[in-house]
Amino acid sequence: MSSFLKESVDDVRVVARGWRWGRRAQVPRSAEAWVPPARSTVFRTDWSRRRPAVAAREVAQKVGLEPLFRSQVRTRVEGLDVLARVDGPVIFVANHASHLDTPLILLSLPDEWRRRTAVAAAADYFFDTWWRAVGSVLLFNTFPIDRRGGSLAATPGEVLADGWSLVIYPEGTRSTDGWVGKFRMGAAFLAKEHDVPIVPVAHRGTFAAMPRGAGWPAPGRRQLTIRFGEPLTAGADESVRDFAARVKDGVAALLDEDRTTWWEARRRVAAGAVPDPSGPSVAAWRRVWEQTQSPVADAPARKRRAWRR
Repeated sequence: MSSFLKESVDDVRVVARGWRWGRRAQVPRSAEAWVPPARSTVFRTDWSRRRPAVAAREVAQKVGLEPLFRSQVRTRVEGLDVLARVDGPVIFVANHASHLDTPLILLSLPDEWRRRTAVAAAADYFFDTWWRAVGSVLLFNTFPIDRRGGSLAATPGEVLADGWSLVIYPEGTRSTDGWVGKFRMGAAFLAKEHDVPIVPVAHRGTFAAMPRGAGWPAPGRRQLTIRFGEPLTAGADESVRDFAARVKDGVAALLDEDRTTWWEARRRVAAGAVPDPSGPSVAAWRRVWEQTQSPVADAPARKRRAWRR
């Protein structure tokens, strides 16, 4: 009887592994003889910003997500004082290395900001099935962005116009090695078009805790750090391209500050010597290996608020 049970369980596992849980093509696009033109995924998300959904999300985040998140990782948050000097809405622009990035950012925000913040998510990943779309929209207040065509959906402008802040990852996808990739200009365009400031956000440790391809955070409660920078506003005569470059420089300076100290990082900013966030030109395995180290838990205080007073 036990042998029969074991064989049955094994059969179920084999079927589960082979079952197609999503709608993504099994053949790589580069191997297809003919690739149909990319189509924008339309998924209404306005319902997630109404009172019933906001109340349900508050319970899900505070009762379910936050305790689970805190049980798996440790966090250190700095720079939240910048939010006291800016009125919403704003666009939070951050580097993207892991699925841990979004809960880290949202759960680091003060409650009044978190409740009024939506997250840009890839339409072809989070909105390819109804259950994934509903789950991400309800838990993280996501809205779809069509990254295959390189263009933004109409939703971000509507969200900003309604007074909601946004979280946008200009890289468009998670880093494969933990280093910062090329920034797209969508966030800078939105900020300039709708006259809202961008708050640069830099975090470290999420790649080490849960890199791309991992289904769960690494054991041992890895250390994560996150840092919020001074709001950036596009100049009247500043091009979107120049503003996007300035935003990336802001994220790079925060990453440098988190690795060293506020004073050392400020000196490098003044000297135009901020380390390139895209990382060194070395072998791929070395780039990955360097990012598998979590930030030091007992790093010295940065004295950031003291210098600002």
